[in-house]
Amino acid sequence: MDKPAVQPAPDSGKPVSRRKAAPRRRADGLSTRSLILSAARRRLVEHGYARLNVRDIAADAGVNHALIGYHFQGKQQLVMAVLDEANNLLLQRQTRMYGQAASAEEKWQQACEFYEEDLRSGFVKLLMELMGASFHDEALREEFTPRLLAWHRLVESAVEEFIQESGLKLPIAARAISAWIGWFWMGLEASMALGVPEDQGHQREALDAVATLLRHVGHAKAPRKAQAKAPAKAPAKAAPRRRSK
Repeated sequence: MDKPAVQPAPDSGKPVSRRKAAPRRRADGLSTRSLILSAARRRLVEHGYARLNVRDIAADAGVNHALIGYHFQGKQQLVMAVLDEANNLLLQRQTRMYGQAASAEEKWQQACEFYEEDLRSGFVKLLMELMGASFHDEALREEFTPRLLAWHRLVESAVEEFIQESGLKLPIAARAISAWIGWFWMGLEASMALGVPEDQGHQREALDAVATLLRHVGHAKAPRKAQAKAPAKAPAKAAPRRRSK
C-alpha cells in the first residue's frame, strides 16, 4: 500500500529559520572532563601510574579517547589535574582546621582523623604513586614537587603560630620543626601505603605519641601563663617602730 504523500507547508514568503538543536547532555549531569578525571584517579589508585594509559581511562569513563587529548594535553597534565582536584580541597580543609580555636593536641588529633579519611579515599596512594613516578620522570617531578611542598608551607605557618602563641623560646627555627613533621608524615604515609602492619611499623603508636607530647607541652605552659597574668602582690608595710621608754 502506497504511503500518502506529505503535503509541503504553504509558502508564506518568509525565510524559514532553522533552529540549532540544543547540545545533548548526559542524563547523570556529569561533564566529560569530570568523568575523565574520576576514571583517571580510579585507575591510578587501583593500577598505578606505570600501567596508566589513555585508552583504558577513556573506556572506564565511557568517552572517546580523543576527548582526553582535547581536555588534557597528555598523560602528565591529566595526572596533575587529578592531583590538583584532590590536593586543593584537602589543603583548604587543613587550613580551616589550623585556623580553629583549639589546642595543638586537638589539632593534631584532627589531622590524624583527616589522615585516616585520606587513606580510605585513596589520596595517600595517589600521592605515593606520583612521587614514585617522579623519581625517573624529570618533567613530572617539576610539576609534582611544588604541589608537595605546599603542604610543608602550610605546616610551617601553623608551627610558627603555635610557637608565637605558646611563648616558647626555642633554639631552632620553625622551618626545622615543620620539616620534622612534614617528612615524618611522608614516611608514615609511604609505610602505610605499602601495607606495613601496625605491629611492625608502629605508625599509629607514633601518631598517638606526638599527641601525648603536645599535651605535656600544653600543660607545662599553662602554669607559666597563669603566673604571668597574676597581679603582683603589694609589699607588706613595715610595722611602726615603738619608742623605748
